[in-house]
Amino acid sequence: MIFWRVKPLDQILETAEKKSLKRQLGALQLTLLGVGAVIGTGIFVLTAEAGQKAGPGMMIAFVIAATVCALAALAYAELASMLPVSGSAYTYTYGVLGEFVAWIVGWALVLEYAIGASVVSVGWSGYMNGLLAHSDMFGLVQPGALALPEFLRSGLYTGGTFNLLAFLISLAVTFLLVIGTSKSARVNSVLVAIKIVALTVFILIAVPAVKSSNFEPFLPGGWGSPLGGVGVLGAAASIFFAYVGFDAVSTAAEETKNPNRNIPIGLIGSLGICTIFYLLVGYGAAGSVGAQPILGPDGMPLEPGSDAMAAACAASEALVCSKEPLAHALRMLGFSTIGNWIGVAAILALPSVILMMMFGQTRVFFTMSRDGLLPEALSKVHPRFHTPHVITIITGLVVAFCSALFPVGKLADTSNSGTLLAFAMVSIGVLILRKQQPDRKRPFRTPLAWLVCPLAVFGCLLLFVNLSMTAKIVFVTWAAIGLVVYRLYGYRRSQLAASNAA
Repeated sequence: MIFWRVKPLDQILETAEKKSLKRQLGALQLTLLGVGAVIGTGIFVLTAEAGQKAGPGMMIAFVIAATVCALAALAYAELASMLPVSGSAYTYTYGVLGEFVAWIVGWALVLEYAIGASVVSVGWSGYMNGLLAHSDMFGLVQPGALALPEFLRSGLYTGGTFNLLAFLISLAVTFLLVIGTSKSARVNSVLVAIKIVALTVFILIAVPAVKSSNFEPFLPGGWGSPLGGVGVLGAAASIFFAYVGFDAVSTAAEETKNPNRNIPIGLIGSLGICTIFYLLVGYGAAGSVGAQPILGPDGMPLEPGSDAMAAACAASEALVCSKEPLAHALRMLGFSTIGNWIGVAAILALPSVILMMMFGQTRVFFTMSRDGLLPEALSKVHPRFHTPHVITIITGLVVAFCSALFPVGKLADTSNSGTLLAFAMVSIGVLILRKQQPDRKRPFRTPLAWLVCPLAVFGCLLLFVNLSMTAKIVFVTWAAIGLVVYRLYGYRRSQLAASNAA
């Protein structure tokens, strides 16, 4: 029975030792990698989408999404400290729930990491295109002279044909990942600093400009409907992407010095820092310039990414219509130059999020290949750079083309669907291991596990049902494709298959 092909935890550790990656990351680097992965498109771009779904009520959405992530982070920290190897939720599930469920989780992580990287690439291009449209290059050119043709500014379904800048940034990050993890981490540290400074400047300007009238009505879309994808819960399901990335820290466990100590620090520390920034930025954006949604004939917010929304935004300067909401908000407040510099900061910093998303994807596929579920060629390590270069290049090409063709909102919801499944499986895994192996050493123990983990699973289910219908359809379709791939290849080639067990 494939459901009972469980890979013992000791065997997982033994397999990792046979073909391992160099340990070179410390606690500070991990925390910065986590912050770099979390603070990005979610707050720089999806703030506008959250505002369209929930209005000022997006503040509650931030809290809901943060709570679900915090619960899942505690579960991740326990398993990551017990299994300091690559693979994240895939590896943990393999050692607890078996190969079949592990395959489903690993396949779903493609939606989290690869599609997530595409989301950030599209968000980056939005800020870059906005800067090109507003910049005069210190008086050297007329404003807008540097702007790309409209068909190259965005992908299909959003008025364009091919998002050139999103395509190019994806390829650039792929090159950076190929040449080495330590180099990537050092570059990321600089980008994280730029990102934090930019958000701090925004908070210092926007928060003092907050007006209580901008918070009325506070819940224009209500709490939402599972079918509608709007309201507070719909916004939470989308803005959940703003917190995704902290779990990518666990995919670096095999490359971490003293992982039993440093992995929990990186996971929980990065999530705590990001949550504080998100609440302040969301409060400043909604309170200073307003984040009221554009309503349809039925009095409910129009769905982001729809034709009706695109038509309504054609001649609107509303925050919810902007592809660069933080820079746009500062321009509305009269700080055009600083707004442009916020755009520059986003342009410099968002690649760090693309980097961590792609980093996580390549390490998951690297581990699946090492387990025999994917071709062995994918786990080849470059002799000079010591990185899994084959799967990195393949992942980079997929990310580049997805970001060039598809819109940010739909990509974000699709990415969330895979993430929520992974989070739920990890939380379940913690409880099963508590029963099956109570005496196994746990350098970090999830506090109140029998309360925290069930709440994490419930939170993941709540957000999943509030995703857009398109995201749910894509998730089911992708899962079905994964089952076919597993049956035709992984089921027979797995190291735990009967033919290979001997």
